[in-house]
Amino acid sequence: MESTTTKALKEWAVAINALEEGKTIMLMRKGGIREESNRFQVTCGAEGRRCHRILLYPTYEHQQPNLLKPEYAPQVTPVPSGWHPETVKISSVAKITDIFKISEQKTLTSLLPHHIWNEEFATTRLKWKPKQPLYILLLRTYKLPSTSTIPYQPEYGGCRSWIDLNQPISLTEIKPVIDDNNYTQQIAQIHQIIREN
Repeated sequence: MESTTTKALKEWAVAINALEEGKTIMLMRKGGIREESNRFQVTCGAEGRRCHRILLYPTYEHQQPNLLKPEYAPQVTPVPSGWHPETVKISSVAKITDIFKISEQKTLTSLLPHHIWNEEFATTRLKWKPKQPLYILLLRTYKLPSTSTIPYQPEYGGCRSWIDLNQPISLTEIKPVIDDNNYTQQIAQIHQIIREN
């Protein structure tokens, strides 16, 4: 397994916090307007290879409290369009263990207890680009031993999921945020929901 990586997945800061605190293991994606081939793909890198471990890169621009469940909404302070921090704090890495593609509202509604967004956001995501499925990603998240603060670069901006950082970040001494049994149980619950719907 690699000891460093530059590969990162951009996600709302509030979602990364929830992953790091073990409150969720789930992300939902359809991708940004600048995605390669105009659709989300679980690859990172020009070769199109799957990533073993990916850094979690927090974003702020598109976070909206009204699209989150009530317990998460207060964590978000809206920022103007185009705003970005001068530095970015990278404090976790994740392995995408499971990928599902869903297109049914019933399935999405059943998954509501397992993520941080409210039903309005989830439904809007499903209906956006209706011919494309909604990706459900299950992530085993690990905390880095110390937070890496990196300077923001213009190439990190834009509506896309995957970026390549200018500097590698060490993956040594990472620690899972939830134990194996807890993660396995959550995976099993989500698998069952998707099978039954």
